[in-house]
This record gives sequence, C-alpha cells and structure tokens, in this order.
Amino acid sequence: MTTIDNFSPSFAGQIDLLKMNELFTYHSPIGLLQFESSNEIITAINFVDNEVNSPGFDQELRSKIITQMDAYFAGRMFVFDLPLEPAGTDFQKKVWRQLGIIPYGQTITYNELALQMGDKNLIRAVGGANSKNPLAIVVPCHRVIGANNKLVGYAGGLWRKKWLLQHEIAHNPGKTTLLF
Repeated sequence: MTTIDNFSPSFAGQIDLLKMNELFTYHSPIGLLQFESSNEIITAINFVDNEVNSPGFDQELRSKIITQMDAYFAGRMFVFDLPLEPAGTDFQKKVWRQLGIIPYGQTITYNELALQMGDKNLIRAVGGANSKNPLAIVVPCHRVIGANNKLVGYAGGLWRKKWLLQHEIAHNPGKTTLLF
C-alpha cells in the first residue's frame, strides 16, 4: 500500500529555482509509462504514446523504478516504495492517500471510498479526485470501480484498468475471480 509516508514533505511558499522536471519512460506490458521527477522525487506517472527520456533523470531513481515496476508486472511486488510528491489540493491528496491503502488485487466502489473519507455525500468529489490522480498504478486508482462492480473511468483507458485488475487478481492468492 502507498501511504502518506511515501509522500515527500512539501515546503509551501518556498521557490526552488534549481528545480527541474526530468522524464523517464518505462516500457510496460500495457504501454509506455512516463515518470516525471523533480529533485529525485516522482511528481507524475502517466501513460503516453511517445518515449521521452531526459539525460538528467536520476539514475538511482530510474533503477528503483525499473526494479519495482518489473516486479509489479511479474506479480512479485504488491506495495511500491518510491519517493512521491504529487501536485494537488489537500482534499485530492487525502483521497490519493486513501487509495494507497486499498489492498493489492482488491477493489472498492466510489461509494465505499466516500464512506472511508467520512461522508457518503463526497462520492462526486472523491470521483473527481480519483480521476486527477497523477501517479498511475503506484497510487492505485484503478482499484476503484462503479456501483454494481462496473468498470468506469480510468485515465489510461478502461482496457488498461481491466488488465491491471485481472493481473493483480491472478497474482493474489486470496482472490480468485473478478465480479465485472
């Protein structure tokens, strides 16, 4: 599970003039994943169509990404340990932290997520925050499904969401079938 401890501290109000965004493209079984980092901290992970690699991307971070993503796609990694600092509102970050505690190979509905956030009336706000998750796969928004176990909404495409869930279920000894 990805926890608040994985999110690096933010220094509100400080301007880091040396901060530069670097890019690294990981080749996954479901397409290219673009990792964006600043000062050796991952700020975004998105599916992309074209490979872009910055020469200044930290090699230690690159190696850590490759090792963990390879293990995830081989069904051997269930919890990521990467330095993360996503940009978002306080509410969005709270939702993303909650996503990080959804167990590997399991799903919850948007309604259940809203209840976990403390108010069933937050369902639309939770859905909006989920859709703006900038850290694909690592912050597992793909584990949130619609009412009646329907696959709905995924920035990487529903086919990827289905693939990720099937992959996790196949490598999760406690879960054997998908309900959708």
